[in-house]
Amino acid sequence: MNIHEFQAKELLQAYDAPTPAGGVASSPEQARAVAEQYPAARWAVKAQIHAGARGKAGGVKIAADLQQVAEFSAQILGRNLVTHQTGPAGLPVSQVLVEAVTPIKHEYYLSLALDRAAERLLFIASADGGMDIEETALHAPERIVRLWLHPAAGLQPFHGRAIAAVLGLGKEQQATLQRILSAMVALYLDKDATQIEINPLAQTEQGDLLVLDAKINFDDNALALHPDILALRDASQEDERETLAKQHELSYITLDGNIGCMVNGAGLAMATMDIVKLQGGAPANFLDVGGGATKERVTEAFKLILSDSAVKAVLVNIFGGIVRCDIIAAGILAAVEEMHLTLPVVVRLEGANAAEGLEMLNNSGLGLHAAGDLNAAAALAVSLAEAK
Repeated sequence: MNIHEFQAKELLQAYDAPTPAGGVASSPEQARAVAEQYPAARWAVKAQIHAGARGKAGGVKIAADLQQVAEFSAQILGRNLVTHQTGPAGLPVSQVLVEAVTPIKHEYYLSLALDRAAERLLFIASADGGMDIEETALHAPERIVRLWLHPAAGLQPFHGRAIAAVLGLGKEQQATLQRILSAMVALYLDKDATQIEINPLAQTEQGDLLVLDAKINFDDNALALHPDILALRDASQEDERETLAKQHELSYITLDGNIGCMVNGAGLAMATMDIVKLQGGAPANFLDVGGGATKERVTEAFKLILSDSAVKAVLVNIFGGIVRCDIIAAGILAAVEEMHLTLPVVVRLEGANAAEGLEMLNNSGLGLHAAGDLNAAAALAVSLAEAK
């Protein structure tokens, strides 16, 4: 689960990390009131969406007076902000973060994640922070340094010294850096985060360190343990179909193709999408109905796929193990009849009760295409989608 920048900063503040003075607003009037509360020569007005590259897309503006704070807020609020991370539709902006601008001497990059292969937490740091960190990663990867942390040993003073050396910080900043690193590790472990990214970590002209921007992601599987984190969820920033899928215990991710895929098992779903691509098509989604799928869940999964107007054909690939193929077939037939489906549907069944399931589909009179071979099923789905 993702959260907004202002929420990430509030969490880091609670763990004693320094952030700029400011507050969140949902109207131009509120934005002006926030700016009045934190007097400064200039204020940053920042769109709050679950995506980066906001500055390059016009979602971050610097106001020279209170009137501009209100004007810029009015320009940003109520629109969909499109960045290279959002896709063409963009994400809706319902809040802005208004912060007092502090003159900056240098910007750095700092993040904390999990290195599963090493079984360690991993700090990633660079002296080249800010909007062009992607360019640094692409053209000068040697300027990005990695430092591992054993969770049992915890954060040690040498971690701070090593990262300070990477960033080129002096002794006067090392104590604050250690505070920030400590806040990141404690928050990461306490709240089951999957990534904490500070970009940029800024050094002011006075030599102070500030968390100028922050992103935090959390493990969805652990949210039940952290109702305070779950309360931060903003459904308007999430794909409506993905949110609906969670309500029915379905694993669904929207993609940009035109062949809807329904599969049981994450590995089989990935393989199915690969075969669709191999056959010259493009999957419209990842959808795993799970090993214990019921007729009702399959029906909801089918409705979910068909709610995407980009879908031109549907490929169902089921291996009957825990879930029997005849149950899947019954769910497919129920969904097709209920939705008066006109799109072509290709169904590949294999495993427990596959013969019974295929017989149900072939005898339904609904024009479904049954197949026993996955390559042939994928090729047929691609061909039918291209014909639509």
